[in-house]
Formats: sequence, structure tokens, C-alpha cells
Amino acid sequence: MNPAHVIQIAAELALRPPQVQAVAELFEGGATIPFIARYRKEATGSLDEVAITDVRTRLTQLAELDARREAILNSLQERGLLTDELKAQIEQAPTMTVLEDLYLPYRPKRRTRATVAREKGLEPLAKLVLAQDAGTDPVAEAAAFVDTAKSVESVEAALAGARDIIAEWVNEDQTARTRVRELFHQDGAFRTKVVTGKEAEGCKFEDYFEWEEPVAKAPSHRILAMRRGARDGFLRLQVAAPEDQATRIVEGLFVKGASACATQVREAALDGYKRLLAPSMETEILTETKERADQEAIRVFAENLRELLLAPPLGRKNVLAIDPGFRTGCKVVCLDRQGQLKHFDVVYLHQAEKPGTMEGAKILALCQRFEIGAIAVGNGTASRETEDFLKSIGLPQSIPVVVVNESGASVYSASETAREEFPDQDVTVRGAVSIGRRLMDPLAELVKIDPKSIGVGQYQHDVDQGMLRQSLDDVVVSCVNSVGVEVNTASKQLLQYVSGLGPQLAQNIITYRNEHGPFQSRADLKEVPRLGDKAFEQAAGFLRIQDAAHPLDASAVHPESYHVVDAMATNAGCSVADLMKNDDLRRKIRLQDYVTETVGLPTLNDIMQELAKPGRDPRQQFEVFSFAEGVRKMEDLKEGMRVPGIVTNVTAFGAFVDIGVHQDGLVHISQLADRYIKDPAEVVKVHQKVMVTVLGVDLVKKRISLSMKDPSRPAPAPRANAGTPQQRAKQKPKPAQKASPGPRSDPAPKPGSGVKINWTELW
Repeated sequence: MNPAHVIQIAAELALRPPQVQAVAELFEGGATIPFIARYRKEATGSLDEVAITDVRTRLTQLAELDARREAILNSLQERGLLTDELKAQIEQAPTMTVLEDLYLPYRPKRRTRATVAREKGLEPLAKLVLAQDAGTDPVAEAAAFVDTAKSVESVEAALAGARDIIAEWVNEDQTARTRVRELFHQDGAFRTKVVTGKEAEGCKFEDYFEWEEPVAKAPSHRILAMRRGARDGFLRLQVAAPEDQATRIVEGLFVKGASACATQVREAALDGYKRLLAPSMETEILTETKERADQEAIRVFAENLRELLLAPPLGRKNVLAIDPGFRTGCKVVCLDRQGQLKHFDVVYLHQAEKPGTMEGAKILALCQRFEIGAIAVGNGTASRETEDFLKSIGLPQSIPVVVVNESGASVYSASETAREEFPDQDVTVRGAVSIGRRLMDPLAELVKIDPKSIGVGQYQHDVDQGMLRQSLDDVVVSCVNSVGVEVNTASKQLLQYVSGLGPQLAQNIITYRNEHGPFQSRADLKEVPRLGDKAFEQAAGFLRIQDAAHPLDASAVHPESYHVVDAMATNAGCSVADLMKNDDLRRKIRLQDYVTETVGLPTLNDIMQELAKPGRDPRQQFEVFSFAEGVRKMEDLKEGMRVPGIVTNVTAFGAFVDIGVHQDGLVHISQLADRYIKDPAEVVKVHQKVMVTVLGVDLVKKRISLSMKDPSRPAPAPRANAGTPQQRAKQKPKPAQKASPGPRSDPAPKPGSGVKINWTELW
């Protein structure tokens, strides 16, 4: 571990160097983020998962920087170009950008105009001109370099070659690049225009057909939208800085006085900026803003995924699940308390030739036969009609009917995982099973699906896929370990996300469980093939064994701390089980008496909380949700109507809400609250239950505009510079900018105006 990295990361993240050092050492020892955050608080100073993840990210970035630094030094050394001064500069380069700027003049290049000029022997002339001595006549000096044998046919050809060399020097000058880069960052702008002839085909990008927006302020979703339009061939995307300011920068750095040589240098410097430096900066800005946009989009996706994975579970009840359908009928499955398939059938609830009373009687008989505790209905086609039918057949009040978001169920049903679980069933049965299990335990079921297929992302197919997978895997691992996993009932897919395990050890646990029966204790896990001491240390605290001989095996207390609890119970004159049941006994314990070099108060406090509620589930209590009665399709919606809904996705520009009409509505960020909102996540989370007001309905485009503002409050008077960038553009159009309604992914809908948002086409 590089000590300099520890100090640098500590300063950047406002941490103490020993904290960073401890995290780095734990990572080097194979520890995972959940394990470090939960069971190594004394070492890290109680850093949470966010801080530990940030440390890991910076460690990785600095390691990549060091690797690139080493590769550059080796390259320069091999080619005999490494001087002591250059080596010192490279070793001290703080960022990849500075490092690459230092290396740029020495990087092996393809054959450029400057390369050709050097081959013609014109570099001495370029140096002479760049010196800009008042008494030097560039024309006279250039005459000495005319050489037809070298294809330098004239004085002008010699001067042109010298200018090409100077232009390359301008592009490679570190000061010039730094100052022009700052200009692009501060005053640069994205500009998009439609590709001629693509207006009709690219109509979903029409608000970008003539668009300009500052680089420094462009939000992630618009950056990604512009890039997608350019990638798909509908838009031309450019990043430009004010040319007059850029010209002053390069002239100020390279032009000296008003001599004849200075005139040549000015021409070369401007050519170097326009032909080389500006395109280079444009590429840099496009790369950097893409990374910034990716990070923001991935952050939003990760937050949405976390909320979805930690949605309240129904718990262990027998469930009847229905995948609704009109023509092909409704697929029905009955699941036991462990989610095992016990029965499947097809009922025809929505066809005239099939008497509804007979199908209703079949549902009631299944509920009685399998002692059903709840009915799950997928929220796809015919879901509301199915829900209404079920509520009309006289179900006992003890059996709630719950509409379940089935996003990704079809992906699961056709997956290898589903085929392994149900090799003899078709995709329709598997899909219905997934719907039922998702009601019972969303986390346990959703881990079987690629997170990108769950439908809570924003431009997830456009962002860096490696970064996305790392972030989403981190979220899944965090959620699985925060909830804990019952080792005797968990699937292989759930077990593989437990700290320290992975796919192979998860399969080994399943195989061992199938061959030897349920695990009786955490210690039995050590008998699983290839599950060594390190894996056991990482995983044991997150695995639960209900009804084990040792009561702590069902808790989050790590086996390495069992001796502490045993000592507490001995000193209290009771058993561990009694200590867990009796508040009075626990209140008598003085935690300071149990502090050691390895066990401090953070761990002891965690132990006491766990003894009070062993194996507690951090997820909220499940509550039955119902959509508005009589609202089944978009035609039933009227402007001003207040209806309940569930947030299905949160993006940078608002939130999508399911109100039970088979088409999610959008609450634009400007309609989320009666106050200014910078980030929709301040107000809403995925799976949150909300009340919304219908602002507008576009039946043709299937778009619904909603508001979460208090309808009883008067609308505030408009203020100067208020609203979205598009609204401000309407108020005061810029000379070089079309007074556009703005990118479709970020306008503010108005009551009665209809929806003008490009909802999911750009995703």
C-alpha cells in the first residue's frame, strides 16, 4: 500500500489516515465492504459502506494512475527520452490528465503534418521563427531551406512546414492545454443540430435539432440523450468554447510583438488551436462529461435498485399468484410458505364463453385447498380487471389481493436459473411463480434477474457497463447482507451475494444441504467443500439458521463474538437465550467491562441491539396497497383527479408513478413538491406510495402528466430565472440558441397543456 495514496485519499475524503490504511489493508486481505462496515468498526473508526466504497474507488483509480505512470516511464526510458526533470514531473503528476499532457510530446504518433515537415529538415526553421527576433526575416531564412530533393519547392512551402511544426508545439504545450481546458470547462457549450434528411426518422430528438447548453451545467440525462442522438445518426454533437477567448489565450502564450516572425507564429498558433488543440479538448470534454453523466445515471439507478430490493416483504405465507391475460387466460400457481410450487392451472376470467362464476369457484377452492394467505396479481395486461374480478368472488377478508410489479418476470422465466428450478414447466408457469415470490420476498426473487432488466434505470444501456455492473453488484451485495440470508432455504442466486461466498461456494452450500440435510449450526458451514476460514469469517455473520442449538446462529452476531455474549450471560447468571429475551438482564450489563483490544464499544453496541431483536429485518412492514376504484385505463382519467399510486422509477428529471392504468405517469421534478427540488430523490423513492393529481392525459401518445403538489395551495407567482433551463430559454432566448421548449427529457408539464416529454423512448 502506497503511503502517499493513504494520505491523499484521507485528505480528499476528509478521513483520518489510519482509517484509510485500515480499509486498504482489509481489502488486501480479501474483506468485503459489508463485512468491513459491520464487523470491523474498531479498525475503520465506524466508517459506513458509502465511505468504504469511496476509499475503494480512489484506491483503484490511484493504482491505475500508478500503472500508467510506470508504463510511460518505461516507454521513455527505452527510447532514451527520459531526463531527470521529466521523470520528476511524471512522478509528481497528480492526475491522469496532467500525466497524459506531460507525455503527449513524446508519445509515438502516426505520421502528422509536423512529422512530414521534420522529415524535410524544417524544424530548425520552426525554432528560428518561434524565437521571433525582431531582426529576423522569415522569408529570407526560409530560402535556405528550399530543397526540391526534399519536396520543399518554395519559400512558402518551407514556411508552411515550419508553421505545421509550431502548431504541433502549441497543441502539446502543457500551459496552453491547461488554460484552454479550463476555458472549455467554464465557458464551453454543447451544440447539437439535426442531420439533414433525418428530421422525420429522428423526431424523438426534435428538441435537440437546434440546441445549445453550457458544458458546466448540462445534467446527466441530457448529456446522454444528446450522445444517443449523435450515436444513432440523427444529431451532430459539438463541444465548442468561445473562439475569441481561446485565440487570446494561444496568442498571449506564443506571439511576441508584431514582427514578421510573430505574424507567422500567430498564424501557426491559430491553426494549432483550430486543427489540433480544440478537437483534442472537445474529445476530452466529451469523455469527461460522459463519465460524469454515467456516474450520475448509475447513482440514480443504484438508489432505485436499493429501494426496490428492500421493498417490504409479505413474509412466509402460502400465496396464490396470477399472471393475468385476456385471450390466453390467467396463469395461476399456488406456492407454499417457502415459495415452492404446489399447483398450477389456467383460469379464464375475462372471456364470455367461460362462465365467471365457475372460474371464481375454482379460485376459492384453490385458496381453501392450499390455505392461501394472499393473492399476487401481476401488473401487466388485464391486471386491474383480474383484481376487480377477484374482489367480487367473495374471498375471505383475511386474503388480500395485491398487484405486484412484474418487471423482469419474463426475463427470469426464460433464464437458465428458471430452467434449473422448473425444468418441466413452461415460461408462463415460471413467470407466475416469480410474481408470487416477489410478493413474498422481493429481495430473494429479484437477485435472480439482471438488475438492468428490472426497469428502474435511466439510460442504463448507454453508460459504462463495467462501472454499472460494479455499482449494481455493490447494491445487491449491500442489500442481501443487510437483511441476512436463511442458509437452509436460500437459493443459489441469493447465497452468491453473501459476503465472502460467490457462485461456486453458493452452489457448494446448496449441494451440501441437499446431501446432508439442513445446517444445524453455523459451525457446520465449515464442512462445506472449499469454504475455508477466510470465507467463513466473511460470510458467517450474514447467514442465519433458525431454530439452531445456539440462539446466536439466528442473529447477526458474528461467531467471533460469541464468547463475549457467553461472558455477559455468565456474569448475569443466565443463559444466552434468557439474555436475549429479558430486557432487564441486558440493561444491567456494563459494556465497558467487555472492551478489549479487538472488541470496542461500536461492536458491543451492535451486539446489544442484535440481542434485543435477533435477526431483525431492516425492511419496513408490509402494507396492502389498492389503486383507485373505477380507474382501470387511461380513458378513465380526468384532469384534476386525485389518485393513489406507487413510484416505479426515479430519474434525474422526475418520477414515474403507476396509478393502475397500465401506463406509468410522470411527475416532473417541478411537480414533486411545493418547494424547489434539486434532486427527485429528496422527495420520492422507488416503491413509495404517493397521492398524485392528474395534470394531463395524451391518449394518442399514451402519456400521463401528474403532480404531487398540494392542490389546495395556490400556485406561486413566477420569479425571474425560475424553472427549467428550457423555460428560462423561453423567457430570454440567447442570440445563438433556438428558443426551444427544451430536451424532451426535461420540460415542466403544465396543467391542460398535454404532455410534451420524451418519456422512455430515449432510455
